[in-house]
Amino acid sequence: MPMNKIKITRFFFGYLIIMFFLNACNTGVVIDKFKKIENGTWRSSDIVRFSVPVEDTLQMYDFYINIRNTNDYAFSNLYVFMKTFYPDGKISADTLEFFLADPQGKWLGSGSGKLIDNRILFSKNIRFPLAGIYSFEFEQAMREEELKGIENFGIRIEKSQKEN
Repeated sequence: MPMNKIKITRFFFGYLIIMFFLNACNTGVVIDKFKKIENGTWRSSDIVRFSVPVEDTLQMYDFYINIRNTNDYAFSNLYVFMKTFYPDGKISADTLEFFLADPQGKWLGSGSGKLIDNRILFSKNIRFPLAGIYSFEFEQAMREEELKGIENFGIRIEKSQKEN
């Protein structure tokens, strides 16, 4: 076999192995999505929506909120209105507060440069009561019509890990 074919074959198998392990690490993830906030300005009229199919009502899940802000964000927290639409048509609503910086103004998330990533545990070991499609809507609930410095907003729902 020519040397180039051997290199290509090794590369291909190496790629497959890496993809297998990356996929195996996320087998418990139901959803992990960000929605881009247009121009990094979250208007109070802009609603961020996610749909999540749930089949297993016995499984425990962890629910995270993902917020990507810039260091230009003017506040240490973020208030959000959240609506949950259940498969049977019921709706629940809540107001949430997320802390993005400590009292001294140091960002709590990770990142370098201008962007700060926050993965905030919203609810641990929850069960979805019904199988079907759940929809989640989020609106910024700050006292600003246009909230500058929020680049992306997202959710991550994953199967809870068994605690020892």
